[in-house]
Amino acid sequence: MNIFIARLSSRTTGEDLQNAFSRFGEVISAKVIFDRETGNSKRYGFVEMDDAAGREAIEELNDSELDGSRIVVKEARPRSNDGNRSRGYNDSGNRY
Repeated sequence: MNIFIARLSSRTTGEDLQNAFSRFGEVISAKVIFDRETGNSKRYGFVEMDDAAGREAIEELNDSELDGSRIVVKEARPRSNDGNRSRGYNDSGNRY
């Protein structure tokens, strides 16, 4: 399962996500997305883990605090044909 995490603190790292999600099961990958030009965090990321563990993590971590920010945790949606995520979130973690 691929999990989308939004509204991250600009300080949050992939290792922080790994640590937060690993208490629910094995984390296959965890990454925070960074702007290529500035090198700054875009304040969202993705975690990949087993479906059952992922569902538990979503339930427990959505609307919780991580590094001083109240995060949004949802199942990631597949990209649409135009390269955008359907019914997704913008860089600020707000639905569009």
